[in-house]
Amino acid sequence: MAFTADQKEIFLLVKRGDKPDLSEVEKFDRSKLKKTNTKEKNTLPSKETIQQEKECVQTL
Repeated sequence: MAFTADQKEIFLLVKRGDKPDLSEVEKFDRSKLKKTNTKEKNTLPSKETIQQEKECVQTL
């Protein structure tokens, strides 16, 4: 009997059980991470800009 790829994946998931493998997570060293500063690139439009766009659309 041949199994499809989906059936094989389901079989492997059932065989492993419900417990995920956390061995790599336990080995992870947070001290090796670099500090980063995030900068917002896509800001939301102001109320004035939204109002101007609404007025422009209404005139069409």
